[in-house]
Amino acid sequence: MLQAPPVNLVISSGEPAGIGPEISLAAACSFLKEQSQANITILGNSSLLNVPKEIDSDILARLKFEFVELAQPVSPGKLNPANAPYVLSMLDVAVTGCLVGRFDAMITAPIQKSILNNTGVPFTGHTEFLADACGIDHVVMMLCAPLPTGFLGIRCPRDFRVALMTTHLPLKDVATSLTRDRILQTIQIVHRDLQQKFGIANPALRVAGLNPHAGESGYLGREEIDLISPAIELAKEEGIRVTGPYPGDTMFDAGSLEFVDAYVAMYHDQGLAPFKFVTFGGGVNVTLGLPIIRTSVDHGTALDIAGKGLANSGSLLQALRLAYQLAVNKKTSSS
Repeated sequence: MLQAPPVNLVISSGEPAGIGPEISLAAACSFLKEQSQANITILGNSSLLNVPKEIDSDILARLKFEFVELAQPVSPGKLNPANAPYVLSMLDVAVTGCLVGRFDAMITAPIQKSILNNTGVPFTGHTEFLADACGIDHVVMMLCAPLPTGFLGIRCPRDFRVALMTTHLPLKDVATSLTRDRILQTIQIVHRDLQQKFGIANPALRVAGLNPHAGESGYLGREEIDLISPAIELAKEEGIRVTGPYPGDTMFDAGSLEFVDAYVAMYHDQGLAPFKFVTFGGGVNVTLGLPIIRTSVDHGTALDIAGKGLANSGSLLQALRLAYQLAVNKKTSSS
């Protein structure tokens, strides 16, 4: 059996007053114990990244740090707008490093979007920031988590994946943001990345409707008739294995977990409420459609427990595992 190629990962350790720095270090150490072919660089301030004294020398040899200066000292749990540029600086270093091939994938710890916006920097989220940094008009946010055998009756382990047609929008703006072309492009991006990055030869997709009961034949809204169904039909003509639109409250039936590779929801909570109900703390956020690989956690900064040794690094560990696997897939497919 061929050994996997070496993979260089970079972690942006996120909001300095949150749990990002501590879970970045904990997850990195755990992952390097699992995977001997990985190298990890953590971006952050030296005051926030205290390496355990008992760390194995082999792990320490593959764990690097690039220290970034803070504007002001950090108090755990207390946001400070002066340190907003620090967060953006780490993201810039990680993205640039991936674009030039220095890193094979980037993993982002949680940030506090409000503190960035309060400083006058328009920041909707990592997904939108990365699209702009990479010069991409349309990217897709997808959450992934492994489901074990027996969960809701599934007969073998499966990955549960939920992609979003729209991301961080007020609910009142969702319907007006949808177009047939945008829906088609989202389906195409999910299909292509499942093939090229996840190695799924012929992925099966399910697409949700927007309205209750998927519009009830137009009685509860026409988006399904005018936009969603036509986009699905165009995708089918391209050979994409996609079905829908399904009512949002029945799309995620347990039986479909056996054969659906990704569910596509129309808006944030339609997709992520069911996802997080069954996977919270073990999910991974992946940005599809980028020229680079990016994964992240499925939770926030947890300011209330920052610095208290209570943070669970499980989601970031899963993000490292997935980023590594996607990077290996990319390396082996291009060799």
